[in-house]
Amino acid sequence: MTFSGLLGTMLGRDGAFAPRIFIEEARKVKEVILTPEGYKKLKEEIEHLQNDKRREVAERIRVARQFGDIAENSEYDDAKNDQALLEHRIAILEEKLAHARVITKKDIEKDVVSVGSHVKLRDVSAKETVEYHIVGSAEANPAEYKLSNESPVGKAIMGKKKGETVEVQTPRGKALKYKILDIKAA
Repeated sequence: MTFSGLLGTMLGRDGAFAPRIFIEEARKVKEVILTPEGYKKLKEEIEHLQNDKRREVAERIRVARQFGDIAENSEYDDAKNDQALLEHRIAILEEKLAHARVITKKDIEKDVVSVGSHVKLRDVSAKETVEYHIVGSAEANPAEYKLSNESPVGKAIMGKKKGETVEVQTPRGKALKYKILDIKAA
């Protein structure tokens, strides 16, 4: 492609500098896989932010305006920044909710590891056993033993059966082996 052709691709009809590739990528939104519990928590968080937090921030802005000139009012600036962060968080959560696919019990396969499964794994070298609930990346929380299907271990065990052993490359390059001891639907 010539430079003028590339430039033509990068300039929109209105002359704005926006590569069409980036615009198309922005339109491709990743599906968010959620358990019913995760979907409920997401809706509750959105409601809390939209109702309680918005009121709190609006009140802070109202009070800060009473301090006088808003051009030199740090309380007002802080409240407006918090408002922007809050609205951004709400938009992100609403986007997740709009693209959510809720996994139901009928979606969970009983004989292979899938999102929604409870999986008991044994670290072959450390001889330790741990049980994980396999969830989508939006719900992952290792402290609660909720393992993302997109994590290295999650990817390795997806679709595997009880009794199979998998090898997982960690980000640091170390290989770990896990044996699948049990699979249960959540």
